[in-house]
Amino acid sequence: MIEVRELHYQYEGKNEALKGVGLTVPAGQFLVILGHNGSGKSTLAKHLNGLLLPASGQVLIDGLDSQNQADFWALRQRVGMVFQNPDNQLIATSVEEDTAFGPENLGVEPALIRSHVDEALVSVGMEEYKERAVHLLSGGQKQRVAIAGVMAMRPKVLVLDEPTAMLDPRGRREVMSAVHKLNEEEGITVVYITHIMEEAVAAHRVVVMEEGRIVMDGSPLEIFNQVEKLKELRLDVPPAVEMAHRLRQRGFPLPLTILTIEELAEALQAAGGRPADALPGSGDAAKPEATLCP
Repeated sequence: MIEVRELHYQYEGKNEALKGVGLTVPAGQFLVILGHNGSGKSTLAKHLNGLLLPASGQVLIDGLDSQNQADFWALRQRVGMVFQNPDNQLIATSVEEDTAFGPENLGVEPALIRSHVDEALVSVGMEEYKERAVHLLSGGQKQRVAIAGVMAMRPKVLVLDEPTAMLDPRGRREVMSAVHKLNEEEGITVVYITHIMEEAVAAHRVVVMEEGRIVMDGSPLEIFNQVEKLKELRLDVPPAVEMAHRLRQRGFPLPLTILTIEELAEALQAAGGRPADALPGSGDAAKPEATLCP
């Protein structure tokens, strides 16, 4: 669905933002892109729907070349983009009107617009709010409406550039649930940029960027098991991964498959809440029982 070949890009008067990025994303994949500020994440995202064009290299979306003027509108229809601040993306007074804005501008038949809008609102769980004034919505609800507005245009790819950065925990959960539903039930290819590590653990694949290059690429488990390397890249890891890593260093027999708090709790329960050298049969009965508290 997405093929990026040797992509280079430089903003005027600045250092090169992308330095030969290569990336292939198959249809239906949920890809998370991580990296600290200035690593090139957002610049890459803007190349995926033609907001930016390569200085050199190539970006293909469903076989369409972003630099081919004849493919421009078709490419924009295939890739929908959602940004950080939902207030910057909502332009109508009601939820229904805002969701209809995209297909109206694409020239969709009026008879089809209503069905597109209704289906899009259902897909993000906002169908009950379609007559609600946009300014009365919470941050998470606004972001879901922004996603619905994109989905009403029937894209094949959804690119989200830190869509939960300005939301509270409840809003983040609402948005993540909506995005995963679109991926799992409708097969939408998702490219999700975030700095919130907990959001990355449920992805199919994680890519890490540093200084305009892709430096890590793998499953969430493969990426987050490299705790020390992520720290070298000035990145955090999910809290459960960090805690499991520290506990292993203290001798707790925890598997390397832990990504969530629930998995950590189950592993600790299985270990009896004690380090390996304090378990029965370890030959060190005199050692006091360890606790999880410092």
